[in-house]
Amino acid sequence: MSTTEESQEHHAVKRSLKTRHLSMIALGGSIGTGLLIASGSTIAQAGPGGAIVAYVVMGIMVYFLMTSLGEMATFMPLTGSFAAYSTKFVDPALGFAMGWNYWFNWAITIAVEITTAGVVVNFWLPNVPSWIFSAITMVFIFLINALSVSSFGEAEYWMAIIKVITIIIFLIAGVAIIVGILGGQSVGFHNLTYKKAPFVGGFSSILGVFLVAGFSFQGTELIGVTAGESETPEKSIPRAIHSTFWRILLFYILAIFVIACILPYTSKNLLGSSVSDVAMSPFTLVFRRAGLAAAASVMNAVILTAVISSANSGMYASTRMLYSLSLEGYAPRIFGITNMRGIPIYALIGTTVIGAFTFLTGIFGPQVYEFLIDASGMTGFIAWLGIAISHYRFRRAFIRQGHAVSELKYHATLFPFGPLMALVLCIVVIIGQDPSAFIHWNWQKISITYIGVPLFIILYAYYKIRYRTHLIPLKDVDLSPKTKSESYEG
Repeated sequence: MSTTEESQEHHAVKRSLKTRHLSMIALGGSIGTGLLIASGSTIAQAGPGGAIVAYVVMGIMVYFLMTSLGEMATFMPLTGSFAAYSTKFVDPALGFAMGWNYWFNWAITIAVEITTAGVVVNFWLPNVPSWIFSAITMVFIFLINALSVSSFGEAEYWMAIIKVITIIIFLIAGVAIIVGILGGQSVGFHNLTYKKAPFVGGFSSILGVFLVAGFSFQGTELIGVTAGESETPEKSIPRAIHSTFWRILLFYILAIFVIACILPYTSKNLLGSSVSDVAMSPFTLVFRRAGLAAAASVMNAVILTAVISSANSGMYASTRMLYSLSLEGYAPRIFGITNMRGIPIYALIGTTVIGAFTFLTGIFGPQVYEFLIDASGMTGFIAWLGIAISHYRFRRAFIRQGHAVSELKYHATLFPFGPLMALVLCIVVIIGQDPSAFIHWNWQKISITYIGVPLFIILYAYYKIRYRTHLIPLKDVDLSPKTKSESYEG
């Protein structure tokens, strides 16, 4: 084997993910504790009508983002795609900040999820320290990601299947309760218009639910991260985008509709649910009303599956982003090396070490742990902003350089309206995190809520000032699939 071939071997991931993997990775990434536990709080806050409107609007925005990402990913399938697209289509400083910001978010999320896994298992074994289960979870997801990308895809596929089946059974049981087949007398649709329902609290309440809905939908961008390891990205990505979007939107809207019919928005149970009190999950309450005596244990098992799935996805996403950052020249070259199975093993080890360190700060330094979680809170919205900006610039550069839209294998929906709508809504959601903190000039709340924004700006400014980068003119945008380091080597 020549030196060039060896170099390429050390910088290559395996294209082993199938269409069914991509669909379930995106679907599983969006169906987690946000739907299984926190969905009740959105109804309590904005009423059933307000919650549904917020989820529909946010779902449409996410659909536009997914189609934007799909257009770029089918044209140029790269691992760690949207950070690489920011580098190629906008400004290297933006790619640098986007990549490290996203890696940081998922590395922290791994620690949060393995901590949560320990709490969930304590439901069955309350006398055993939760950190033991957290450590087992960390080892488990490391091994899944270290074996092969196919093992990751299969694990996500089957964990997502469990969540999907649970939601389908929930919807069937819920409809049976509404019409009176299960749970005694029919509840009908009375709760949809009970007291101030369907809309409670006006626009400000709906805006608050936008934030919850946005966090719930985060994870759909994993389709872009997996693009570089898809067997047939030009076919798999568009199919996964369309099927995933409709499933997510229907699952969320129908689930909220069923919960709102059975439980009035004034129910205290809608506000009290958490992973430490699975008995208050709206899913548990509905299953109990349907006559399932073991509802709490069943839902606890499903929630444990969702948490492990999120940690698994976080490990994959952060590893691939660190790998991509290395190929772009933004991280040490060692993180760009893959083993014989196509796994960026040093990126995986590095991410695991950071995730484990963050987890330990939760045991020995809770203030540091909370700071890290707050700092990563808005990373998903910042990533979505980067996708919208990158796609807008990509399409304009594509046309400017003499290409026709018909040359693209997949066309994003309603360009330029789609990315521009996503751009505006993401900004509104980021600003709307806690406007009262600015109105009352509460610096403590501002720093806690918005700390992710200045951290992103610091990363962006550091690279821009050090390397004196600038917005790339449309005529000079590089539409070849080479990474930055490959361009230098070539």
